[in-house]
Amino acid sequence: MEKITPFHQLHSPMLQNPVTNNRIKSHSPVSLAHELNSLTSVKQMHTQIIKSGNYWDSGTMGKNLITSYLEFGDFSSASTVFFAGFAHNYLLWNSFVDEFITYGGNAYEILEVFNDLNSKGIIFDSKILTLVLKMCANLGYVWVGVEIHACAVKRGFDGDVYLKHALMNYYGKCWGIETADKLFNEMPKGEALLWNEAVMQNLENNRLEKALKLFSEMQFSFVKAKTFTIAKILKACGQLKAFDEGKQIHGYVLKFALESDLSISNSLISMYSKNNKLELARRVFDTMENRNISSWNSIISGYASLGYFNDVQNLFEKMNYSKIETDIITWNSFLSGHFRHGSYLEVLFILQRMQAEGFRPNSSSIISVLQAITELCFLNLGKEIHAYIIRNGLHYDLFVGTAVLDMYVKNDDLIYAQRVFNNMYNKNIFAWNSLICGYCFKGQFEEALVLLNRMENEGIEPDLVTWNSFISGYSIWDCVDEAWAVIHKIKTMGLSPNVVSYTALMSGCSQNQKHKVCFQIFNQMLEEGVKPNAATISSLLRACAGLSLLHEGEEIQCLCIRNGFIEDVYVATALIDMYSKAGSIKNAKDVFKNVWNKTLATWNCMIMGVALYGHGKEAISLFNEMLKAGFKPDSITFTALLSGCKNSGLIDDGWKYFESMKNDYSINPTIEHYSCMVDLLGKGGYLDEVWDFIQTMPLEPASTIWGSLLGSCRLHKNLDLAEIAAKNLFELEPYNAANYVIMMGLYANSNRWEDVECIKEKMAVFGVKDGQTWSWIEVDRRVHVFSDEKKPHPDEGEIYFELYQLVSEIKKMGYRPDLNCVHQNIDEKEKEKALASHTEKLAITYGLMKMKNKAPIRVIKNSRICSDCHKVAKYISRIRSREIFLKDGARFHHFKNGVCSCNDCW
Repeated sequence: MEKITPFHQLHSPMLQNPVTNNRIKSHSPVSLAHELNSLTSVKQMHTQIIKSGNYWDSGTMGKNLITSYLEFGDFSSASTVFFAGFAHNYLLWNSFVDEFITYGGNAYEILEVFNDLNSKGIIFDSKILTLVLKMCANLGYVWVGVEIHACAVKRGFDGDVYLKHALMNYYGKCWGIETADKLFNEMPKGEALLWNEAVMQNLENNRLEKALKLFSEMQFSFVKAKTFTIAKILKACGQLKAFDEGKQIHGYVLKFALESDLSISNSLISMYSKNNKLELARRVFDTMENRNISSWNSIISGYASLGYFNDVQNLFEKMNYSKIETDIITWNSFLSGHFRHGSYLEVLFILQRMQAEGFRPNSSSIISVLQAITELCFLNLGKEIHAYIIRNGLHYDLFVGTAVLDMYVKNDDLIYAQRVFNNMYNKNIFAWNSLICGYCFKGQFEEALVLLNRMENEGIEPDLVTWNSFISGYSIWDCVDEAWAVIHKIKTMGLSPNVVSYTALMSGCSQNQKHKVCFQIFNQMLEEGVKPNAATISSLLRACAGLSLLHEGEEIQCLCIRNGFIEDVYVATALIDMYSKAGSIKNAKDVFKNVWNKTLATWNCMIMGVALYGHGKEAISLFNEMLKAGFKPDSITFTALLSGCKNSGLIDDGWKYFESMKNDYSINPTIEHYSCMVDLLGKGGYLDEVWDFIQTMPLEPASTIWGSLLGSCRLHKNLDLAEIAAKNLFELEPYNAANYVIMMGLYANSNRWEDVECIKEKMAVFGVKDGQTWSWIEVDRRVHVFSDEKKPHPDEGEIYFELYQLVSEIKKMGYRPDLNCVHQNIDEKEKEKALASHTEKLAITYGLMKMKNKAPIRVIKNSRICSDCHKVAKYISRIRSREIFLKDGARFHHFKNGVCSCNDCW
């Protein structure tokens, strides 16, 4: 017989059939008890065993021989002995590999020995080939697996189902899922083991749709699925929101009476929860005879993720009553659920509770907490958490490190962010992108480009997220041309701009009031075959809100319904905002009522919506409903609430909620809250109190404070305080024409024409021009603009004729023109003519002429409505029985039956 190695006289027949019956009893342990003190003595003992023909029966001698070789570092000989006598035993494979590594061996050496034996003509059966293939798959040892496949085909082993299974596993891990799928497609389709493996491999490679398709084909082929496969495919149905498919699999489970399997029932709960079918998830949970901690965690996670925190608390109590102890996953469900629904402060309270219960936050806990801190802008607390992370060794976790980095970036502390980045042990693409995004968001594009070059030099290729960060940054900083240049560069690199690319560009343009550009971007995106997502639709709705385009907004809502975006809470919130700002508060309320998973932002948006229309009492009612729903207000909530109070003249309520901010919710008032209070008190006529309020406020008065005071002085004709406010405004915002116009009006009403001329001279010095005033109305999908400077409307003659008819009618009802609204030194007749040319009157009149179906008239004006136009609109709404919605700047006036929603408080 041909020798394999000079050290081991192992014969081919022995390896051809290691289970041969041609064995004789081994020598007694005494006869072989040589003192093994060197590798040579081990080889001598091995030689003695082979010469005597005494192959081991119990295996003890062979195992001792393997251990001896390992002790002296002869890993090749140890592997050869193993293949000679023990390679059939799967359990021994695991213990051998563990022992091999323990003694300092590299597992790859085992495969190299196999490859050497195989090349020398040693014949291995299919069982050994199967086990070696599994090892190749686990180690990623590519070419040996290919040789085994060829060997198996040559020897006719390719019909062995276990070998086929091992081949699929090997190709999936070493050559990619496409190769494994191709191999599966070439096999006969009768074996359950192979079907299950095909499904599982696609699931593991995140090809969820393909896995679901294979599972369906598997059922049509009458192949039975393993419980493990069913549990995993149900989770995929949850991730894909594939409710119908998940329900069908539930039917399969019931058909084969598999519902008693805990893993399947828990996966069913998770699947239904992720498809927003909590009732069905709860039904599965309630019908389970036995529940483990995973069952409770699955249902609690379902309720928490959808914001049903009262139900979560009830389940938590039942769990304790059932003597089931919570684990860290239970608490992490609480944390992530509250974060997802905007209850950021509650996340911090839950962290305290779980620590009081004796649980140490893990990586998942810390990530939710860091995200909440990021949203709350609690930078100092974030630093404390960072210190906790370092003390507990969690900074080695790449995801935690990236979350810390992200926290510093989004809290506007790029210095600390850079330090964290520099000290990260491993930097993945997410860490690089987070810091690049931070620099881009701050407009520090040179630093971002330096980081990009460094990233490329370290061998990390920028991905679409990297480039999208630049697109987002450029668009936010109104560098639209540079953003388009990045999109062009993406295309030249062979990549395709995705939905995030275009959405980032749209979002930036929307923030910079370039709302029309948003529609152009959206159209180009559709032309290039890029499908919009929920964020795209939200940006488009913001553009509609900015332009007050009601009909376009209604069309986008139809698009949302057709494409399932309406279920997205962020889209729903954007719809509420759009309808509120486009003059249809009724539609906004309808959308709000149908949002089942409201977030704090949704409540804030609706409260601000009714506040815009002067419905202060309704804003307060919504606030109370929000509290009952378990939400804690934030700074934005109180801005909306105080806006409702000031737009409705609710002084007592305004004071109450202003005081409540700090006393009840520990929220320090910002300049926006102080501005609301100045506006509220000023419009109520409490100008002396306003002055004292400004003098004692802890913040430096900003332009919004003085602007609110100036507006109140105009209303109550207090020229002394108006001059103080104007002096500050001329210093803070010297180029704002509105402030000069208000002062000219006050001086004109007091017949101080010299002072009017002084204001005009001051405007000339700063190059400030009286802002163009315009109003527009949409009739039959066409926008009609009425401006005091642009060319007149084609139907101007008819409009004025109709307007004079209206004025004549309302004069009979008691209307008297408010000539104080004309700030020119002309006679009364000329002033009355000037009042008739106000753009909002022309727009309302045109709407009455052209809209014959009694639909509400909606007019958008770019500046404050004068008291005369306000009075005329009230009369017209009464004599023509038409609702009129007029937006003047930041708020709406809803005229109906001679009454305005603002109660003449604006």
